[in-house]
Amino acid sequence: MRYIMMTSVAVLALAAVSAASAQDTEPDAQTRSDGQATLDEIIVTAQRRSESLQRAAVAVSAVSGEALANAGVNEITGLTRMVPSLVVQPSGGNTAFYLRGVGTLPANAFAENAIAYNVGGVYYGRPSAPNGSFYDLERVEVVKGPQGTLYGRNATGGAINVLPNRPRIGDFAAEATAEIGNYSHRRFAGMVNLPLGDTAAVRFAFQDVERDGYMSDGYDDEDATAGRLSLLWRPNETWSVLLAADYFAQGGKGTGGVTVPSDFYPAGPAPSERIGGSDPRSVAALTSRFPGLINSGVVVAPQDDGFLDSQFWGLTATIEADLGVGVLTVIPAYRRSEPDILFWSTGFQGEVRETIDQFSLEARLASSSDGPLQYVAGAFFFDEDVDAENRFFQGNASTTHFFPQQETRSYALFGQATYALAETFRLVAGGRYTTEEKSHETLFRQSTGPLGSATGPFLQLSGSLDVEKFTYKAGVEFDARPASLVYANIATGFKSGGFFTSVGDNTYDPEELTAYTIGAKNRFLNNRLQFNMEVFWWDYKDQQISYNGPIRASGADFYTQANVTTNVGDATIKGFEADIRFQMSENGVFGANIQYLDAIYDSFVYNAFSAQGAAPRVACPWKENESLAVAAPARIYTVDCSGYSAINSPEWSLNLSYDHTFPLAGGFELTAGVRARIEASRYLSIEYLEEQRQDDYMMSDAYMTLDAPSGAWSASAYVNNIEDETVYSTSFPRPILGVVYNGLRPPRTYGVRLTARY
Repeated sequence: MRYIMMTSVAVLALAAVSAASAQDTEPDAQTRSDGQATLDEIIVTAQRRSESLQRAAVAVSAVSGEALANAGVNEITGLTRMVPSLVVQPSGGNTAFYLRGVGTLPANAFAENAIAYNVGGVYYGRPSAPNGSFYDLERVEVVKGPQGTLYGRNATGGAINVLPNRPRIGDFAAEATAEIGNYSHRRFAGMVNLPLGDTAAVRFAFQDVERDGYMSDGYDDEDATAGRLSLLWRPNETWSVLLAADYFAQGGKGTGGVTVPSDFYPAGPAPSERIGGSDPRSVAALTSRFPGLINSGVVVAPQDDGFLDSQFWGLTATIEADLGVGVLTVIPAYRRSEPDILFWSTGFQGEVRETIDQFSLEARLASSSDGPLQYVAGAFFFDEDVDAENRFFQGNASTTHFFPQQETRSYALFGQATYALAETFRLVAGGRYTTEEKSHETLFRQSTGPLGSATGPFLQLSGSLDVEKFTYKAGVEFDARPASLVYANIATGFKSGGFFTSVGDNTYDPEELTAYTIGAKNRFLNNRLQFNMEVFWWDYKDQQISYNGPIRASGADFYTQANVTTNVGDATIKGFEADIRFQMSENGVFGANIQYLDAIYDSFVYNAFSAQGAAPRVACPWKENESLAVAAPARIYTVDCSGYSAINSPEWSLNLSYDHTFPLAGGFELTAGVRARIEASRYLSIEYLEEQRQDDYMMSDAYMTLDAPSGAWSASAYVNNIEDETVYSTSFPRPILGVVYNGLRPPRTYGVRLTARY
């Protein structure tokens, strides 16, 4: 915490002026006519049109592909190091996003994220799908706050836009990268851009990554291969067609977990030793604490047979035409996801096999003139079919086995317009009408005995949801000076409801968020100093939480335990985010991004299941719930966490960076950079146990790159997590035992990277 307070004073002393959240980690600078270096002008498409980041009246962090490469980010979880308001959590084969405290931890085939994830303009519906897109990128944009107008579906807290490089017409280019590092890290990546006459070009990019596990039992490894083939045809200046096909294969053992010692479980190894849950030392400690349950097979300790064997692929077309009245963009896309996962990261065995077919179609018209009215209007269609098998094995005590078949159809009409009442003052208004239909048919069985021994009948579960929702945005923009934009708006967003495994009542409602925002974006000192700031107040209603809780297991009013998603709470989230970039010299750029977050649950009540009847292992107040029938000795308790801070919501977070380029003889350049992420403590799960609390930490990275003249080749060396800090990524209380299993972010890693270009 002392790091945060000291740095906060320094940051605020640099500039006490108006602001709005925008982060650019690109180190390069432009040069003014007088020869003095200035900050870059970054173009983003966060509002579905190309515009300067400094003129976009929305909180967005833009991270360039070069900055991602320098940071060694080749998968989605690494984005946490680059954007201070974002928390990316790996969970089995799924990925969860939390942005300013808003998010959902996806646990099974029914789950969806609360932060919209888009690649090349295509929305990815499943939490397993974000993997495999982080290579050959132009940039990544993280849009903060509800995006209920321009993005719509499941964008309660914001959106992440991944933008791959497009083919370049008339340009032959090739690039190859080889990278090695500790933990037997090996990465090969490349790109070839081929011109096809004067009107077309094709681009092929690939990435292959292998790495040993960070855990002692081999988990937290990486084994992934990805490729993308794209064709751009632009016969004239008025229209173009971009066709893209991508493929991603994911292998390895997958995500691991460590037990966390406590007064309840003092025998657990220290998390800093990274002794995985299936390591004999961890299993021995678990057995010594629970000998009767483990030795009898009632509870089974984690094993080392986890794996990922998943495949994802997709086809996309992006058609753009200048119609005179505006630019029409049409994006049809098909995606297929086939995750096949066996994991023990939660302390018990989970098996997830899914086949997901997704088709989406978006069409929008954006104004192309410089008149007083600027607009975007469009329609969106989303069609998804999920056919899955999920099995969660606790030991002889319980096996939950179900086969979800879910259909989702979503339709939306949307529009947003900006109208200039005067040269420096504009009004903004937008709305989106969404109608969504969901249904499921699920075979469900919960049984006891060894894995695979169940012989009882499956129950037939079903449910349907029909949702109609209007979300909106309204605001004003004011040019206080040529390089200062001030804005204020009200915006809303929502995430659709869904299902969980339970007889009878097995649905949950949509969650909603209303955001009130005031911000500004500024450039000073002849375009050398950027200071942006945003103050926000969010009203979060009916938040969806997934956890292991009581479900109805038969037609009678009889309850047992399985994964539940329910609307458990309302929260008030308020704070500010400030971003500074300073061109300190011709070759040096300093960056700082600080966020203050006050996220409190106004109401947060849920039911907890205790298999042994003992009081639940939670820090919140509780009382026994006698209205729900369970078989002795099990009991159900009502837990009230109202007034607690929202999970994954550190009060303070700060990113610092400095990049400097040293010109050398013969046209060579040496670029060195350092980054640091400093974060206050936060809780990772709704039990609020001390084992689930990540303390304050500081994690730093450094790199150095030598570039040959004309960029023909480059050589880089890097080290990430210099402090070798042990940082929790996820936290799960193991049912029946109550022991906490936490995931860990990567330890200290280092390596070298060589890139050749033609």
